[in-house]
Order: sequence, then C-alpha cells, then structure tokens
Amino acid sequence: MDCGIFTSKTVLLFLSLVFWAAGAVLAYVGAYIIKSYDNFDSFIQDKYTLVPAAIIIGVSVVMFIFGLVGCCATLRESKVGLSFFFLIIMAIFAAEVAALVFSFIYKGKINADLERSMSEVFVHYDGQTTETKAVDYLQTQLQCCGVMNYTSWSNTTWSNSHNNTVPLSCCKNGTSQCTGRMDQPDLLNTQGCEGKLDQLLQDVLSYAMLVILGFAIIKFFGMLSVCVITCKTGNRRSGYQPLYA
Repeated sequence: MDCGIFTSKTVLLFLSLVFWAAGAVLAYVGAYIIKSYDNFDSFIQDKYTLVPAAIIIGVSVVMFIFGLVGCCATLRESKVGLSFFFLIIMAIFAAEVAALVFSFIYKGKINADLERSMSEVFVHYDGQTTETKAVDYLQTQLQCCGVMNYTSWSNTTWSNSHNNTVPLSCCKNGTSQCTGRMDQPDLLNTQGCEGKLDQLLQDVLSYAMLVILGFAIIKFFGMLSVCVITCKTGNRRSGYQPLYA
C-alpha cells in the first residue's frame, strides 16, 4: 500500500475513532459551561454568552452520528463516502472556528456587564427572595462578600436595616462566632464576588477554547488526509501514475 495512503488512512481511522471520544468530551464541556452559568444566572443578564456552549453541544451530537461514516468510508476508499466525510469534517471545523470567535467576543463582554448586573441583584437582598438565595449561594461557593469587597454591603438596604452587618454567608467556613459585623473583618471573607466570579467564568471559557482549538487542528489534518486518499485513489482507477512514483 502506498505510504501516503496508508498514513492518510491511519489518520482518518484515528479521527473516526476519536469522533466518539471527542463528542463525549465536547458534550461534557458544553454541559459544564451551561451548568456554570446556570449556577450564577441571576448575575448574568446577557444570555448570548451561552451561544458557544450551544454550538459545542451541537457539534458533539454531529460527531457521534458521523464517526461511523468516516470509518466505513476510509476502509472502503469510497470516493463518495470520503467526499461526504470531508464535508462533515469541514462543517464541524467551521462550527468550531465559530465557537472560538464567539468565545473571544463574549470573554471580553463578561467583565463589562458583570458588576452592573451583580449590583442590581445584591441591592434586592432581603433574606427571603430568589435574589437572596442566589447571593448566599454565590458568597458561600466562592468564599467572597459583596460586589467589590465586604464594605460594598454598607450601601445596601439589608445592611442599613440590620445594624450595619453583612449576611452570614459572608462568614468564613468553620467560624461559628461570626455574626456578620463589619468591624470583625477577620471573621469574614473580605474579597469581592465580582472579581472571583469573573475569573471563574473566564477560566471556564479559556478551558473550552483550548479544547475546541485542539479538535479543530485534528479536523484540519483530517481534511488533508481525505484529499490525499481521494486524489491517489482516483489516479489508480484512471490508470495514471504520478510522475514521482
């Protein structure tokens, strides 16, 4: 077997087998992004930041379906099958590039909208509403307090009506004597939630972008391999041999 075809077949078979694993990984990444945003959706008003996650999950479904197509077309050296597989790879490659572009766009928008939307939610904290549960969950999970820092609570209705204290969700883990008093900062998580949440979301998107980039590179070499097999198979069937053979 021609070395070029053997190598290309190996690449395509590997790519076909990786399709299932890649689909599973991308589905996990997309679900992880959605779950991360869903946990803090009260603080994120721009729902378009979920577009990259939706694209990733859509790509994973396509990869599961067409992994078998690529494997069969490669083994049979079917020109029609390989052409169809090439179109599949190219469509997925384009979708992954689009996801990368959207990720870059929305990665820059997160910080701009986060402080304003978080401030609106913190203002409505009263110990009972949905916003209250969201704030308590945020402060407990990220071990933070207030928007910029714990003193941000001094400008809220909650603090003014509760003797200038902060919610107990600001207390450090394992600190039973904490009452939320601002004059006891050693018992409180003093860092602001805006910076921590922004960093968390940035890390999630960065992780997703690295995964997408890695699979996009694999798809690029897959398209090159399809071209090699198709061209050399066509030469053999037409009776012509390349000059360098």
